[in-house]
Amino acid sequence: MQKKLALLLIMAAAAGTPQRRQPDPLARRPSRGLRGGVAAGTDHGTEVGLRIFHQGGNAIDAGVAMTLAGAVAEYSHFGFGGEAPVLIRTREGRIYSIAGVGTMPRKATAEFFRQRRMQPGEIFADSIERGGLKGMVPVAGLMPALVPGMVDAVLVALKEFGTKSFAEVVQPALELADGMPLDEMRAGSIARSRKFFEIWPTSMKVFMPENRIQYPGEIFRQPDLARTIRRMVEAEKKARAAGMSRQGGIEAVRNYFYRGEVARKIDQFVREHHGLLTYEDMAAFRLQPEEAVTTKYRDVEVHKPGFWSQGPVLLQALNILEGYDLKSLRFNSAEYLHRLVETMKLAYADRDTYYGDPLLAKVPAERLLSKEYAAERRSLVGSRGSLDFRPGQIAGSPYRHPADSELVQLRIDDALMARDTTCVSAVDKDGAMFVATPSGAWLPSVIAGDTGIPLTQRAQSFLLVPGHPNELSGGKRPRVTLSPTLVTRNGRPLLAMSTPGGDNQDQALLQLLLNTVEFGMDAEEAVEAPRFQTRHLVSSFDNHAMGRGELLLDDRIPASVIAEMSSRGHKVSSRSKWASGSSPVIIRVLDNGVIEAAADPYGFRAAAGAW
Repeated sequence: MQKKLALLLIMAAAAGTPQRRQPDPLARRPSRGLRGGVAAGTDHGTEVGLRIFHQGGNAIDAGVAMTLAGAVAEYSHFGFGGEAPVLIRTREGRIYSIAGVGTMPRKATAEFFRQRRMQPGEIFADSIERGGLKGMVPVAGLMPALVPGMVDAVLVALKEFGTKSFAEVVQPALELADGMPLDEMRAGSIARSRKFFEIWPTSMKVFMPENRIQYPGEIFRQPDLARTIRRMVEAEKKARAAGMSRQGGIEAVRNYFYRGEVARKIDQFVREHHGLLTYEDMAAFRLQPEEAVTTKYRDVEVHKPGFWSQGPVLLQALNILEGYDLKSLRFNSAEYLHRLVETMKLAYADRDTYYGDPLLAKVPAERLLSKEYAAERRSLVGSRGSLDFRPGQIAGSPYRHPADSELVQLRIDDALMARDTTCVSAVDKDGAMFVATPSGAWLPSVIAGDTGIPLTQRAQSFLLVPGHPNELSGGKRPRVTLSPTLVTRNGRPLLAMSTPGGDNQDQALLQLLLNTVEFGMDAEEAVEAPRFQTRHLVSSFDNHAMGRGELLLDDRIPASVIAEMSSRGHKVSSRSKWASGSSPVIIRVLDNGVIEAAADPYGFRAAAGAW
């Protein structure tokens, strides 16, 4: 008994800050290591990352291998034709962003979709027969396909910042494509998509071989995708045999995919099925590393992708919240939650009004991220929950926000479509960091001919509001929700975070960041703590509906707090920790160099430290 009491006292002393609960000795703990840390959507992902570390690779090698493996193993949530925004910190301390989001086919126009009527199978999987709705970008099928962005993103990352060959980092993905045990999550997603597969024989061939649903424990094989991957490897080998460098070999892989056989096959398939994506769209696509956007919060620097993503929402929110003493409000008290929720409403209103592809839209980025603007926005946070849509008034901006009158108010249940996302994080002992939020080409997906590659549905994130910065147009990137996060302290590695969750991503990541920076939680405590989600925003999916004042609270939050939030005017619903609308992973680097990795157990994520 005395030993147990002593152990509890030691753990409590090590815990640190007075605002934190004393740790439960039976609770999960982060996985810690000295060589590195990895976190992903499945155990397959973490195993791949550890394998690369033990083969001498750095965090970028591990992150690329994990992303490629995820594209094969997590096909319910993410596929080879999808997206993968990436943030990288080099061992020298430079922070880079790689967009990883494809462009809309050049012959597409907003007017085409405003006038086009939906076809069966283009809305959601359980209502295949429904068609005829007008004025929406389809949710499923071939019409919302963009140029695949993930492949170029990981090739750029590997070429510029990695040390391994493409063959080395893609080997685990190839093994998974040759055969892997089917799990319950993937089996359920396939079963729910059966009606869709009956419309698309190429998808039926992959996901329901012999026209039957496979069950958990059976071996799921993707022979067409495996053949495509092998030919990508062969392209690299031929280039290296001809005397090209490691980087030249990776460029040969890229050319094979975007300007070679893969691009031609995708072009042929799409033309045969009257889609929009062409070989020319593929051949013209090319990514480059770019600067991340950054803000300073307290004593840390927070880095996000640019305004083609929703990432700056987190930075805007932090700028507003910096004016409060959050510790004194107490963790998850009604006052704490209220200020965070109202802050997020303001930040998302700006997102829904001003964000879009900066290459083709004028985004007032400097103003949105300024501390002066944050102070103005902070003054709008009152004592009651606002039901208004309140973007900032920025001089010189020509854009209107998507008012309710311009949106079809039809809420589509998330459960009807496995349109989720995954997450990949890797950090090594030298301070290199890789974090990505891969997504797109989720089930139900269209397989492009015999390539084995599912095409993305991401064009649904465009708006059809005339003049909006996120209005659909050819050659443009949609403003996506995908939002990896890196945090440094005085330039040194601190946090790598990513989560699924669509519009909820930066809400969950904000809470994780505050859990660690303000309340001293370790990585596992941070991901397991109760979270909120506001729906007071314009959805980035489906018909872009808005849930004014809707607030979802974890049912572990005290009933008294939930009641007080309701009394303040929030439209509160509670939900289980198993249905939080996000499932984050986090890697934290301690001052002594120990790297701790953690994953949300209620979202079935995985994490491991490399010793």
